[in-house]
Amino acid sequence: MAEELSFPTGIGTSDADQIRLLGQDLAADLMGKVGFGELAFWLVAGRRPSPGETRVFEAVLVALADHGFTPTAIAARVTYASAPESLQGALAAGLLGGGSRFLGVTEDTGRFLHDTLNNSDISDVEDLATHAVATAKGRIPGLGHPVHKVQDPRTPVLIAIAKEEGFYGPHLRLFEAIGRVHPAILGKTLPLNGAGVCGAALADLGLPVDMLRGFALLARAAGLLGHLAEERRTGLGLEIYRTVDRNAAYVAGKD
Repeated sequence: MAEELSFPTGIGTSDADQIRLLGQDLAADLMGKVGFGELAFWLVAGRRPSPGETRVFEAVLVALADHGFTPTAIAARVTYASAPESLQGALAAGLLGGGSRFLGVTEDTGRFLHDTLNNSDISDVEDLATHAVATAKGRIPGLGHPVHKVQDPRTPVLIAIAKEEGFYGPHLRLFEAIGRVHPAILGKTLPLNGAGVCGAALADLGLPVDMLRGFALLARAAGLLGHLAEERRTGLGLEIYRTVDRNAAYVAGKD
């Protein structure tokens, strides 16, 4: 007798008459009753978020949705200009650029804060922040921004929302402390950037730190889709290509 195959999942299943998602009837229990951000949190955390958690989480998604002509947006636009029949390819091109300088900072910061909190017996947050900055190897994630040199406008707003909803936890406290102590150690003052504060806020919501980049990509997918919709109307990607191509300067290689 052949062995019966089984592939367990707690996400979703469907049959001829019904779609089940997270143990709920998708059509009867979720559609029109659950927001997309709330559902995204639920899918990853395996539990339905409270209204306060949903507000903080959706504020993060809004904060990360778009930041202008970043490399991710340019990659999406130029790819769409090259292959307008492949919207999915253009969207994917933009998402693939989410790394250590753009988008990935959310996860990098959350992980840095999480590791600092869990690998030290220093209880005072100022002392812990000082130790973290002084012993960090390389760039400290969440510090600095290529455009916002004094203050990232997203940072104080998200911190305020987290405090209002009762989710200002150890990661955000440590992140703010790093903002206070680093000038004396590094000899310069850098702003706490929006991607970093998003990582701290997500970690304080109890979401796994190794999944935080996924939330940044989820948010940026909406922004990229907006860029592609605009690209359809303006054709700016072709102009970006022509500008670079016309100004390319050939440099002969060495023998």
